[in-house]
Amino acid sequence: MIPPGKTIGVLGGGQLGRMFAQAAHTLGYRVHIFEPQAGGPAGAVADFETNASYEDTAALEKFAAGCDVVTYEFENIPSEPLAAVARRAPLHPNAEVLHVCQNRQREKAWLKANKFPHVAYAEALDGDIAPAVAEVGLPCVVKTADFGYDGKGQMKLETEADLAQAAAIFRGRRCVIERWCTFSCELSAIVARSSAGEAKAFPIAENIHTHHILDFSLVPARIPAEVTAAAQRLAEDIAARLGVIGLLAVEFFLTTKGEILVNELAPRPHNSGHWSIDGGETSQFEQHVRAVCGLPLGGVAVREPTVMVNILGDAWQWKDGKVIGAPAWEVILAEPRAKLHLYGKAEPRPGRKMGHFTVRDTSIEAAFGRAKALQARLARTT
Repeated sequence: MIPPGKTIGVLGGGQLGRMFAQAAHTLGYRVHIFEPQAGGPAGAVADFETNASYEDTAALEKFAAGCDVVTYEFENIPSEPLAAVARRAPLHPNAEVLHVCQNRQREKAWLKANKFPHVAYAEALDGDIAPAVAEVGLPCVVKTADFGYDGKGQMKLETEADLAQAAAIFRGRRCVIERWCTFSCELSAIVARSSAGEAKAFPIAENIHTHHILDFSLVPARIPAEVTAAAQRLAEDIAARLGVIGLLAVEFFLTTKGEILVNELAPRPHNSGHWSIDGGETSQFEQHVRAVCGLPLGGVAVREPTVMVNILGDAWQWKDGKVIGAPAWEVILAEPRAKLHLYGKAEPRPGRKMGHFTVRDTSIEAAFGRAKALQARLARTT
């Protein structure tokens, strides 16, 4: 066990690192952020910050030498230099977990090899997507193997004309092509596994996306109890097979036939877990601290039905490409059942996650209705 008072290192300086640092401070830990760019959300609340490239082995080793354990808050970190970190401090989840989860081709291949249910797919690792599309059939979705999130690096194909366009767009890029999945809803499960061997799955979140970006997360999900239990077991099995110490988020499709198919994995706190800060017995960020430090894991029950709503840069007032006004924060702050969380980013941009708010109520439908009403009033119209 790594007790309170020690230093936790975090690779990455975004909002997930910020909320992790806040949770770590509550438990009495110090936090050291390693982030290439200064002035990010996490560095603003950390005890220490190192600004250097992820390829700078000497800087990574010096950073890790001052930490008692190291974790990370996003996947797009080169996995090879993490050996420099692991030489100096425990790294959770380990570099192999990151190596699998940060690349869609390796992730899909791992799921297939380990016989976990997933969407049918084919690989186009030489930049030529046509044979893979022919194998999967139309409609399908082309996704780059690397650096994809919030709908970036992917394209739905429905016609031969779409294929011709996509062949030019993705030429020379390693891709996976997934058969189109007809689903009734999208779900996610977040599992914590500690260095002491304890494991707990949070309640399943029902996720609603708009323009490929998560808009709402509803907890508990509006699905049958047997689907909830099956999704939690599946996520726990995946985390155990990967050997995760820390958090693993598993995104699922629930098909119209009732199948639960794994979509993607993320070995870190997840956007769909932000509800837990206000609506759970333990937040996902505190649970991450507990897991990587070998502390007993906290309870995972829902205190009250909760909806999380992302706040994007689009909520600001814009004119001629420039910000002319902020959202109506008072709308959220005046609602007793709502909590506002802003990430301290330097400037808003359309599609950029600037914060979130949560809404609690006596039922998930009531919370969802209240959340939608507040979201509609957040963006000023005058």
